[in-house]
Amino acid sequence: MNNRRTQYEIYWEILTYCKTQRSITQIIQRCNLNSKIGQDYIDFLESKGYLAKTPEGNKSLYINTPTAKGYLDIFMKLYLELFKNSPEFRL
Repeated sequence: MNNRRTQYEIYWEILTYCKTQRSITQIIQRCNLNSKIGQDYIDFLESKGYLAKTPEGNKSLYINTPTAKGYLDIFMKLYLELFKNSPEFRL
């Protein structure tokens, strides 16, 4: 099996990291994404209601919503069923 992350793992990483408010720069750097791809993932999660954007000064901060908990729980359950260990992401 290759070591590339699936888009679902990336969604999980972003949502896990955004349990507290984070800037887009922090998300992109911590989740090891380029700015274009990172913005696409963030926009998608925001459009689905999993991330909320709040303006703070001249930038926006993102935090996961209560809806995101459902995704995180389902993803973790499925991942554990398939691979017998939790996904790797050190906060």
